[in-house]
Amino acid sequence: MTYIGTATSRVDGHAKVTGTATYAAEAKTTGLVHGSVVTSSIAKGRIVRIDVSDALRVDRVIDVLTHANRPPMADADSGYKDEVAPDGSPFRPLYDDRILFSGQPIALVVAEDPETAQFAASLVRVEYAEEPHVTEMYRRWDDAPALKAVAKPGENPFSPPKPRGNAKAALAAAAVRHQGDYYVPVEYHNPMELYGSTVTYESDGTLTVFDKTQGVQNVQCYLCGVFALAPERVQVLSPFTGGAFGSGLRPQYQVVLAALAALALKRSVRVVLTRQQMYGLGYRPAMIQRIELGAKGDGTLEAMTHDAITMTSQYEHFYRQETGWSGLLYQCPNATYAHRVAPLDLPTPCDMRAPSAATGVYALECAMDELAVALGLDPLELRQRCYSDRDQNTNRPYSSKNLHECYRQGAEAFGWEKRSPEPRSMRDGSELVGWGMATGVWEALQVPIAVRIALTANGHAEVSCATSDIGTGTYTIMAQVAADMLGVPLDQVTIRLGDSTLPQSPVEGGSWIAASVANGIATTSDAIRDELLGLAKQMPNSPLSDIAPGEVVLVDGKLMSARDPARAVSIADTMRHGGIDRIELEKTTRFPKDETHSHNTHSAIFAEVKVDEELGVIRVTRVVSTVAAGRILNTKTASSQILGGVVWGIGMALHEETLLDHTFGRVMNANIAEYHVPVNADIHDIDVIFVDEPDDSINRLGIKGLGEIGIVGVAAAVANAVYHATGKRVRDLPITLDKLLA
Repeated sequence: MTYIGTATSRVDGHAKVTGTATYAAEAKTTGLVHGSVVTSSIAKGRIVRIDVSDALRVDRVIDVLTHANRPPMADADSGYKDEVAPDGSPFRPLYDDRILFSGQPIALVVAEDPETAQFAASLVRVEYAEEPHVTEMYRRWDDAPALKAVAKPGENPFSPPKPRGNAKAALAAAAVRHQGDYYVPVEYHNPMELYGSTVTYESDGTLTVFDKTQGVQNVQCYLCGVFALAPERVQVLSPFTGGAFGSGLRPQYQVVLAALAALALKRSVRVVLTRQQMYGLGYRPAMIQRIELGAKGDGTLEAMTHDAITMTSQYEHFYRQETGWSGLLYQCPNATYAHRVAPLDLPTPCDMRAPSAATGVYALECAMDELAVALGLDPLELRQRCYSDRDQNTNRPYSSKNLHECYRQGAEAFGWEKRSPEPRSMRDGSELVGWGMATGVWEALQVPIAVRIALTANGHAEVSCATSDIGTGTYTIMAQVAADMLGVPLDQVTIRLGDSTLPQSPVEGGSWIAASVANGIATTSDAIRDELLGLAKQMPNSPLSDIAPGEVVLVDGKLMSARDPARAVSIADTMRHGGIDRIELEKTTRFPKDETHSHNTHSAIFAEVKVDEELGVIRVTRVVSTVAAGRILNTKTASSQILGGVVWGIGMALHEETLLDHTFGRVMNANIAEYHVPVNADIHDIDVIFVDEPDDSINRLGIKGLGEIGIVGVAAAVANAVYHATGKRVRDLPITLDKLLA
């Protein structure tokens, strides 16, 4: 391999730093008009009257669209179901007079320029019939329905695992016990790029939609369902995305409004949400968890219970496997899991980087730290004593799990052996110093995908797939894999993605695209090789005449025997002799279901904090993250993924918190001045180490995903370090100075 596994710079980097990369709200089209969204100021009720007269009197305003004058939309829920929609009735933008949450879109003002549209939107007056609402999870505590535990593995990946043993009896008999309640607040996505859509209306009535999304074909299918359009009438493009992290898995409402306006006005329309309106979209749901652990005096786990309550909307039943992560890391013969979901008058939550693992593992890893304190054990030693080579939920071995080596290399790089175990025993001048650690785990997923490759006689390859690059570096890893599989230089590979007309791809999420598309490229490359070999065998005195396809590789522009490099012919000569100048093939790759192993990525995170003893100000001064995630395709972009995850984990631990005014049912800090995220001054040394982890059974190239694992466990490592520094255990995130000083 020439390119796979190397620190290759982004092939799309030049376009991004020079500004030539085009995002959804930058697409150029003629006759463009702009829409500004009017949102509801109440959380529940009905619209009695919308007065748009003042808005319509503004010069350059074209129209104001509401539920009363919109074009036809689907009446059935099925018309609004997207690829990753949860159970329930999906939200329908501008469908009727019902208000389901504060910040719901209720009108779209369309004008010749965005400033006029925004001003006119402020003039729209709305009269409501308000109804009582509930936005506080504690008020739904008693009537939150419980999810049914799965009867067998794979039945429902989001439901709690089935219990094992007798956890109640084992807890009662345990020598050492710990019980704790852990709270994670609502967290909102704040990607750099605002959600926006540009819909070009063609003269024949077709729509070309530039959208910020993680799945162009998902958006295309959704729009066709909402507006009863034939698929060939809607093309969705998303060549670049300025951060999504799960918020773009489902179509957001601005794409519906832009398409609706384009159809109504027969004009090209752009709709871009404001930062405040981004807080009317999906979010990581708040979560309260109770964990009980029982252990022998030597640290062996005897019992575990993990209960959780999360929140959803009144109209959709969104949940993820919040408690099941507890069965993936540690050996424990007796365990029970419970998960309840509270319906509230808020928008439906959505996936946010490492959904459920970032929150569920936070509670587990803090509880393990507290158990270590109760046992008088080093936190790392406790985890090693409880290590499991089997998935406790399914009783299957892992296809690969090099977590022991993550622990070893991480502890060595961090200097863990120098840790003084007593809280408040380490200082740096006026600051208390704390060292904490935690474990991370995520799923190694892969999904069916199609890839088309066109190889020309001059050695150029075009690789096409409808997948997205949400900033993770998909363009680059696709180019690297194609270059190695086809034996051509990296600069001779062109990647086409983010276009609904390209070969099939699911939404990009769950850390499954790198493994899926890379192996998809390998599959189609094999087909290209086989066709070339068929041509090569027809050449006079061919050195490859008696070689089977599996014994031939494409290297340096040649078809070459894998066993004897001297037996080779050039691709150019082969195609020239065959009378062709281009081979184009499309193949679909499917991954067989493995019911004999569990597939996961793992990590160990070591964090140092320094806390001002008088002011309670916390600084995360060092983090070491060691990751075992199969074959690493690109060490440069992979490191960036883990760095980003660590920064987000620091934000989760110390900064991020959505504040809801329950009287009005609305977000109070709907901006990035008051919704705090880490900035450069908050981030210090982060060391990323990839642990070698061959895994031939998961897929041909041994690839696991990296997008999620970087954040999992980070908040717990920081929280554990804060306890070690201060001796004060804060279980509700974020850990702010008022909680330390209280």
